[in-house]
Amino acid sequence: MIFTEQEKRRSAIETVAEKMMIAARTAPKARGTDNLSICMVTGEDILKLAAELEKLGKEAGLDFFLRDSACVASSEAVVLIGTANKPLGLDCGYCGFPSCAAKCSASPMTPCIFNSNDLGIAVGSAVSIAADNRVDNRVMFSAGVAASSLGMLPDCCYILAIPLSCSGKSRFFDRPAL
Repeated sequence: MIFTEQEKRRSAIETVAEKMMIAARTAPKARGTDNLSICMVTGEDILKLAAELEKLGKEAGLDFFLRDSACVASSEAVVLIGTANKPLGLDCGYCGFPSCAAKCSASPMTPCIFNSNDLGIAVGSAVSIAADNRVDNRVMFSAGVAASSLGMLPDCCYILAIPLSCSGKSRFFDRPAL
């Protein structure tokens, strides 16, 4: 049998996305505490994510959400990585409060720096897999906002999205300037 690249593209990208999810899961985490949730979005759910991103962009008057919506819609897969907001009990003060208990009491939605840092390390590990496999990608907080709005990772206080594509020209960097 002979298969063209186009016939194998989607499954190849989904395989890379699976490896990205593993890389994110195994990335180092503060105190060894794993507060991450990770998933892959494909098919019709990509279009739902893109539509939500477009809706949010129109509501807020954010042109880059509209631009990012087009990028997401043209993706073959999107990896979502989010974190719960669960302070680690280190009482470090990086959040602006003297202790984790004070933060949770006064401002429970203020992020724990260690949750944010762990999310960043996990995303870095994931995109390195995409780069190693020559799959075009871009980290998008905007698409993460849309994923959160849709409840795609319900236990997460914030989510970052990584749309993936394989084309002759990167959809994520060769895009219109705002």
